[in-house]
Formats: sequence, C-alpha cells, structure tokens
Amino acid sequence: MALGRDEKIIKLKLGLLNLAEQLGNVSKACRIMGYSRDSYYRFKEQYETGGEAALVEISKRKPIVKNRVPPEVEQAVVDMAFSHPGYGQLRVSNELKKQGITISPAGVRCVWLRHGLETAAKRAIALESKARQENLRLSEAQMAALLKVRRKIEKNESDPVRYPGHLGIQDTLHVGLFQGVGRLYQQSFLDGYSRVAFARLYLDRDEDAAVDLLEKDVIPFFYRHDISLERIVTDGGTEYCGTDRNHRYQLYLAASGIHHFRATARGSLSHEAIQHFHETVRYDFYQKIFRRKRLVSLEALQKELDLWLQEYNEQKGCTGGFCFGKTPLQTFLAACRQNEGELHRVV
Repeated sequence: MALGRDEKIIKLKLGLLNLAEQLGNVSKACRIMGYSRDSYYRFKEQYETGGEAALVEISKRKPIVKNRVPPEVEQAVVDMAFSHPGYGQLRVSNELKKQGITISPAGVRCVWLRHGLETAAKRAIALESKARQENLRLSEAQMAALLKVRRKIEKNESDPVRYPGHLGIQDTLHVGLFQGVGRLYQQSFLDGYSRVAFARLYLDRDEDAAVDLLEKDVIPFFYRHDISLERIVTDGGTEYCGTDRNHRYQLYLAASGIHHFRATARGSLSHEAIQHFHETVRYDFYQKIFRRKRLVSLEALQKELDLWLQEYNEQKGCTGGFCFGKTPLQTFLAACRQNEGELHRVV
C-alpha cells in the first residue's frame, strides 16, 4: 500500500533519528540523510515531546482570500444550489450569467466545496434540512430534484439522515507511537445530522475501547436529550465486526436496540464526514498540542482533547451536515426542538 505524504515525512525523520543513534554520530547521519544538525535536534525534541504525530509538518499555506469571489457572488452560488440542487457547475455558471453574475464553472465548484455542497446528494440533503428548519415550501422542480437524488442516496447509504440520532458514525484514528506510552488510538463518534463529536483515547484498538466510548459519552448524551440512537455505521475493522458470537461491540449494540451496518463505499457521505473530522482533529489539535506542551500521561492528553471537543461542538461554526454555519450543538438542539413530534423518543 502506498504511503501518504504525512507517513513519508514521518518515516524520513524517524530514519534520521535512528541512523544517528546507530552511528553514534549526528553530523555523519545528517550528511547521509541530507538534513542539517539544527533539523536533527528539532526533530529529536518534537519526537520526545509528542511522538510520531509531532513529526508531521504543519502547512504554512494560507488561503488567498483576494482570489475568492465577492461575497455576493458566493451567496448567489449557494442560493442557486438550494433552488436547483440538480444543476451541475456548468449549468449554474450559465444561469448566473443570465442574471449578470459572472463566475466560471470551476469557481462554482470552489464555492460548493467551501460549503460542503459539491455533490448533488449533499445539495439535496442540505435543501431538505433547510426546508425543515425554516419551514420553507419547495417548488415542483426542487421536489423532483430531491426525489431523484434521494433514490441514488438510498442505494449507497441505506437511508438518508433525517434528524439527530438517526445515524451515528464511529471510527478509529491512529494517533501515533509515543515513548513510554506506546501506540495511541482515538475512538471517534459523530452524529450524522448535527456533526456533534465525541472522542476518547485508548492504548488498544479493540471492541472494549469501541464500547467504552459509547457507554461513557455517546449514549448518556443522547439519553439526557431524550433521543434514541437508532443506527451506527462503521468500517469493517475487527473492533466493530467479527464472526465470534460473543463480540462485545455487536452484543452491546444489539442489547441497546441500535442497528449496526458497515459502510460499503469509501466515497459514501458517512465516510467523508468521519474522515473530515479526523483531519480536523489531527491538524487543529494534535499537531498544535504536541508542539506547545509536553504531555506525560494519557489522562493529561485526554483532558486537553475534551477541552478541544467542547470548543469544536459549542463554538466553531460548521458547514457540514445540516449546520449551515451553526455550531454542531446548536444544530442538534434546534433540530430536537423543531422535530419534537417526529423523533423516536426514548421510553
């Protein structure tokens, strides 16, 4: 399997550290590997502080805001995505030109990507949620596009997400290898509707860790809000699936009345959502915390992760799912109030 860019960078830096240790000569190792002595000591400090995850380079690239389309043009593209979710980027570009708004098809796609609307399925789901939240009446064209896309979604996703608790997404993130601690894994859970996130750190990647996150964080949260968690989608990892009838994760879901199924496609909406969350937590939390602090215990790192999750859920606006710029928790609570009569309540 081909290594990703981050894995290649980590492998090269670890190679330098290991070679210097084997040769007992930092200067010679740096000449062989093509690094300076300053780089060696910086890599060494990063590794001793935060393990492998701290060796990944933080990109210094910033978005070139001056090259973005004006706000009024961006808003027109977003409005068109809701009024005509079935239109492609070329059709949207042509329709906006008729209104005197000039933007290329590539520019339309860039706007869609920023707002999580780059596929017809995402635009249809966003339209359905927006109509429910704002009590909008859909036109015949919107309803036709919605029904057409929904059929495609149902083939890959079994049933599109409609409200909080309808679908949860769970996955495991390998955080890295840490001296004195070992390998760290993060169990992650997202509510498919609101993108409310939960995460805990473990030393093992097994069903006990997968169940522990649900038991301690996820199920109590939904219970406090009088919402039942109906379905969970995972990949085919051994922590979630197994032929053993005594597999703890599967037994726990069955006992809790939660339907479990595996994601069948890597390009599915659920897979994209959890991968986006993992990229966010890796770059916004782990890389920064490992460069800023020396955390000597799993408990200390978990406390920092809890603080970051609180900010993620309660303070950061989100364009994914059905948030439309609201925070995940605001989206969750608003949907609970608006769909009170429709939600499957916990007895």
